[in-house]
Amino acid sequence: MIYFVGAGPGAADLITVRGWNLLKEANVIIYAGSLVNKQLLESAKAECRIYNSASMTLEEVIAVMKAAEEKGEMTVRLHTGDPSIYGAVREQMDLLSKADIPYEMVPGVSSFCGAAAALKAEYTLPDVSQTVIITRMAGRTPVPEKEEISLLASHGATMAIFLSTGLLVPLRERLIIGGYQEDTPAAIVYKATWPEEQIFYGTVGNLPEIAEKNKITKTALILVGDFLGDAYERSKLYDPAFSHEFREAKK
Repeated sequence: MIYFVGAGPGAADLITVRGWNLLKEANVIIYAGSLVNKQLLESAKAECRIYNSASMTLEEVIAVMKAAEEKGEMTVRLHTGDPSIYGAVREQMDLLSKADIPYEMVPGVSSFCGAAAALKAEYTLPDVSQTVIITRMAGRTPVPEKEEISLLASHGATMAIFLSTGLLVPLRERLIIGGYQEDTPAAIVYKATWPEEQIFYGTVGNLPEIAEKNKITKTALILVGDFLGDAYERSKLYDPAFSHEFREAKK
């Protein structure tokens, strides 16, 4: 069996209990290079074979999985955050399916959740934003034309922008073209939940300058939206005047 396991955003104790138990049982672990906290690998059995996928191709990763499967061994493919977000897992699962090798997915805490925790922020505030857009700038890997940043920005929703720290000048341009004002609150969260975590607050207009000043070039998440501001409406859920299945409204 192959298990695709989400390692979480960085802190070793933010992996799920299921993922942790699988790491302890694995005969083979293939982990996503510098993006995964090495402390997680300390839970592996002494005889476990560990591979760093940063230096491997897709075909080489699959070859390791197949070799383990032929021996009746269990493999953990350890991805950063949650495997379903920018994890390049679909191509692995398709090849495993063609080879009739069973696999399962174990979800993890994504870095955009870790970043919200670091910011002590709520992405979905009443009367501010009820939508979170998870996206990235087009780089060496393109994005579909209909998902170009300025088109997504036109909604004015909360945005969590991955893999774009080195593209902040064009990102700023596309956000402003899309409708965000230069003074729209923004933040850069570097290595959320890691010991070296850093948080930088600013606006859409000065995102490039913040990153340059603090020498942030990678491994950071860009958060944009008025959820970072102070104005919002109180939730109806806990409003005394609001009735629902479990509580009658109070006068």
